[in-house]
Amino acid sequence: MKILLIEDEKKVASFIKKGLEQEFYTVDAVFDGKEGQAFALSGEYDLMILDIMLPYRDGITILREVRKAKIDTPVLFLTAKDTIPDKVTGLDSGADDYLAKPFAFEELLARVRALIRRKDADKSVLLKALDLVLDTQKHVAERNGNEIQLTPKEYSILEYLLKNKNKVISRTILTEHVYDFHFDPDTNVIDVYINKLRNKIDKGFEKPLLSTVRGVGYVIRED
Repeated sequence: MKILLIEDEKKVASFIKKGLEQEFYTVDAVFDGKEGQAFALSGEYDLMILDIMLPYRDGITILREVRKAKIDTPVLFLTAKDTIPDKVTGLDSGADDYLAKPFAFEELLARVRALIRRKDADKSVLLKALDLVLDTQKHVAERNGNEIQLTPKEYSILEYLLKNKNKVISRTILTEHVYDFHFDPDTNVIDVYINKLRNKIDKGFEKPLLSTVRGVGYVIRED
């Protein structure tokens, strides 16, 4: 799951980003409204967390532009503006939830989970390929009934490949979906994680699932 965080207080943004990444989410954090709106309009995110009071462009304006563009990504407002009129304005602008600062991270995390569950209510929380199962709510992977311990990055890679099962995903696309926009795409860290993931989900099993298509990318195949 990929989250966009638009928050101008860099210490707060760093705290939220680190906490969410420890919970297996990929997070892009930007610090002003102008850049944030450009990211928001890309339509690449499963959830957006927006501050209201931002430099250059406020969160309400960003959200209105997002909804005008027919992007229905769930939006959580995270802001110090916590009066009833402020909340009404935010929700009427198209927000799905509203959390006032200061906040407990556990509550933020619970609201994130609830919004993503609501977004995916018509989808199965289980991603499968043969006897490999990934529970996207519990963040647990199993193969043939045996639990597989994954790091957050390994989980993100496996989740994205399973969502695109039987489709070859290029190294560049995979990198964009599991790392933030500051990541250097020229490093070979994705290849390292792919090898680690292959050892965990394929080693010791009769049927390998994770394949490398040389010069193209990676794929999880059932056939």
